[in-house]
This record gives sequence, C-alpha cells and structure tokens, in this order.
Amino acid sequence: GLGGAYRHNTLPLSVHRSLKRIVVKPAAIFVQSKSFVCKIKNSMTKNKCTMKNYHAFQSCRGIVKVPPRYASKQESMGVDTPPCASVATELVEFLNQSWTHFHAVEEAKTRLEAEGFVHLSETEEWSMAPCGKYFVIRNGSALVAFTLGGAFRAGAGFQVVAAHTDSPCPKLKPVSSSKKGGFLKVGVQTYGGGLWYTWFDRDLSVAGRVLVRGEGGQVEHKLVRVDRPILRIPTLAIHLDRNVNTEGFKPNTETHFAPLLATTIKAALCGDDVGKNASIEDKKNQNGNDPPSPKPSPPHHQLLLNILAEELGCSPESIIDFELNVCDTQPSLIAGAAREFIFSGRLDNLAMSFCSIKALIEASRSDEMVAAEHAGWMVALFDNEEVGSDSAHGASSPMMYDIMKRVTAVMLAQEEGHVEGALERSTRNSFIVSADMAHALHPNYMDKHEENHQPQMHKGLVVKHNANQRYATTAVTSFLFREVARQEGIPTQDFVVRNDMGCGSTIGPILASGIGIRTVDVGMPQLSMHSIREMCGIDDVDTSYRHFKAFFENFSKVNELVVVDK
Repeated sequence: GLGGAYRHNTLPLSVHRSLKRIVVKPAAIFVQSKSFVCKIKNSMTKNKCTMKNYHAFQSCRGIVKVPPRYASKQESMGVDTPPCASVATELVEFLNQSWTHFHAVEEAKTRLEAEGFVHLSETEEWSMAPCGKYFVIRNGSALVAFTLGGAFRAGAGFQVVAAHTDSPCPKLKPVSSSKKGGFLKVGVQTYGGGLWYTWFDRDLSVAGRVLVRGEGGQVEHKLVRVDRPILRIPTLAIHLDRNVNTEGFKPNTETHFAPLLATTIKAALCGDDVGKNASIEDKKNQNGNDPPSPKPSPPHHQLLLNILAEELGCSPESIIDFELNVCDTQPSLIAGAAREFIFSGRLDNLAMSFCSIKALIEASRSDEMVAAEHAGWMVALFDNEEVGSDSAHGASSPMMYDIMKRVTAVMLAQEEGHVEGALERSTRNSFIVSADMAHALHPNYMDKHEENHQPQMHKGLVVKHNANQRYATTAVTSFLFREVARQEGIPTQDFVVRNDMGCGSTIGPILASGIGIRTVDVGMPQLSMHSIREMCGIDDVDTSYRHFKAFFENFSKVNELVVVDK
C-alpha cells in the first residue's frame, strides 16, 4: 500500500476527478482500494494524463500520487501532516462524492455494503439475528444503519447517532426554463436558510436524481452529477450599483438569483429549440414586428436535458422528471497555512454524517466487542432538517421508530414466551446523540458569542444547551456523553446562545419529544455555516469520529453509573 512515507504527497482521487487534465511525475497514477492496487500507465504524453484514462475507476476509493516537487515544498516549509489528517482526508473524499443528499446516502450505502451490512427493504419481511449488521434507505435521501449486539434481546436499547444529509442550496423549479435579455436562465427556488450572496460569481453545476424510463417502460431513479461548470449567477458591476459597499448587497432571490445557462444564440447552435425560438423572437421585436404566435414551451431547456442525458447515457426523451440541486464545482480540500482546515460546501451536516457512519463501521469490525454488547448501535441520517424535518424521510417521520419497532418484533418472535412492554422498555433504554454542526468562535465577531461559552476549533465536540428546549440536552444526557469522552481522553466544549439572540434548533428536540428517548445535542465547531463554502478543523473531524466510536463501544457501561427514574 501507499502510506507512511507517502503521507506528504498524496491527495484524494476525487479531488482530481473534476479536473480536465492532471500532471503526474513520474508518468503514472496509483489507485488504491480495499481490494486491489492497480497501476495505470500513462498512454498519453510523457508527463500528462487525461481523466479518460481512469474513468473506469470512478468507484475506487484511492489516492493520486502528487508530483514530488510539491511534496518537497511542503516539507521545506516545515508543514507535517498529523495523524488525524487521515480521517479528514476520508471526509474530503466523502464530500467530493456527495454533492447532494442523494449522493451522500449512496456513498454511505457503498461503504456499509463493503463492510458486510445487509440492505433491508421496508416493503419486505425482515430476518435478522444478534451480531447482524443492517441498513435501511428511504427516498434515496435518508438512511438508518444498525448493528445488533450479540447479547441483544427484545427490550434492549439502541445507542443512536442521528444527523442529516441535506444542506441549504438552490433547487431547480418544476418549470425551470426561462429566457431574458438574450440568455437562457434556470429558475430555482431557495432551499433552507442559506447565505445566498455567497452563491454569486461561483462556478456552478447541477446534481441530484433523475427519473428515467427504460426500454421496458419501467421508471427508475438515477443519480447524476455534472462535474463541469455549466451555470453562473453573476453579480451586478459596481459601476451600476455604486452604493453596494455602503448599503450592503441585498439580492432579491426571485429576480436576481436565476443562474445563467447559455446565450440564446449559442443554445440555438447547440440544438436548443427554446434558444432558437428566443433568438428569432428577439430579432422580430427589435425590428418592430409582432413576434410569431407562441407555442407551448417545454418545462426545461433542451440544452440542459441534453447535458443530463449525456451524463446518464440515455436519450433526452427518456427523462421524465428530476430533483436537481445547484452545486459548487470547486472540490473540497484540506487547506490553511498549516493544513489544519477543511474548506468545503455541505460540512453542515455531511461532516457529522460521515463521522457517525465511519464510527459505526469501525466499531462493528470488532467481533469480540459486538458479541459482548447488549444494545444495538445505530446511525440515523435524515433528510429535510434544514426546512423543519416535516417529511416522510425527515426526523419528524416515524422512520427510525418504525425500524426500532420492527427489530423488536423480529427478536420477540425468536424468543420463547411473552416479553411484556418490550418496545416501551427499548425506548427508555435507548439514547440519541443529535449531531449537527456548531458555531465556532469567530475572531472578527467575538461579541456574537456568550463570554463563557465560546467553542473553538481543535478542542472537541460542542455540547449544546438551551433552557427553552431548542436543544434537547439535559444534565443527565450531557454527563453521559461527556463521561464516554473522559474515559477515552477526548475533549468536549459547551455552547449557550446569548440571551439577546435567537437560538437555532436541531433534530434533537424533534426526536426526544416525538419518541421519548433521552437525547443530547452536540456538534463539530465550524465557521461560515450555510455559506456555499464552509470551514472546519481537521482535528475536530478525528475527535468527532473517535467520540462517536467510543459512544458505541462504551456507553452501555457508562449508562450503569446513572440512577434516574429507576
């Protein structure tokens, strides 16, 4: 394997997938996965290799060897890669694969299946046993994975880390086709509470799921991601908005926020009928003549459909509908002068989703520990948190509770005799860690934090408190989560919002009040939350993963220390 001595000069393969060309020296690419290491020789020029040479390896989880000259620069600067960077590098890989909530679930599914987790369908009968590893997917955007301890019986509790897969972004409207001023525009609606001004002047594209009709008439959903920039939301020049720096940038998200796809002239040359009609109409209007009678416009630009069809390998006519997000094409990466940060979109909340899945996978690898466990270990990744969780696949849905009920029912059927109140006891024996990113102290806006509660990067997960139950943390749940960390030497922090500021919320109170399970709200500290480009510290990625792993492995013993309601 390529490790150890190569830690200074390796980067995730996914970082390079979006590049048109990559320079390698020597002229070879090394791709490493869990099953094989393959060497792809350069068949192009002496020192250059196009992406076409390794399209077949899109599914590999690998690394690309970076030219030694760049590694030597890092070493000469005295910049070393700490051990925790390996987990952060995995997160960067996960982020670059997960442009949307659909892709995040698919990426989690790939990792779980590689570790022997069995995919259960909610529409079929379940069969399971202690020490088994399973996962359930709903809508392609929510996932619940769990491992049953070897001593698991009906009535035993679940140790849950719950997060969400969605992030604020523009989403294409059901009718997205729009044309004005000689341009094709794409109509979008804003999803969640994003910092929308950060989306201007960025190299954008689309990703999501597309409903495609096959030759047999069956309709299936396929994931799509257009790697190249095809959209842009340009700002207005300062010469036309002289007061923008003094009065602030205040875009109207309905009239100023539609991305540009192409000019009508170029779109017509590319075979876009809407673009061709638009260019003719513009010419007739300029000549003072009445435009021809309008014909029904398709809901989406043909040019966009052609691009999607090319990515999917199907005809544009077979595309029935889609759910597409507008996405930033700039890759996630480890950055900063000391290489201590991750710069990326969607850290809220894919960072917590990744750490929880990785912790479950790693904890479940220990056959001895799983065999001795009485509880079930579970990760629940919900959709639609950013808009209130009120959906069939959000935290307000009974998805997670349905799975708990079915697991309890299956185990009851395997046990002799009647077990009274098994489901109710399982609920009260369970514990939820609601994991959602937290606000790190901003050095330029320090007055926005309460003076005694100022979470910082590299200092561990933040335990969130709110007297008005915007967070579900109690003294008991806080102690239990902290004690798990203390026994492993893992740091934690506290956050309380200022009394003169409003407080956000999470899925924690929704799950705690809806099911009645003890819950603690925590999160990894970050800056630029809900921006198109966020940042967090690599140490906190490693700390979060280790804390969640310790939670799965040690909570059962720690839970015995507290006597409440017994």
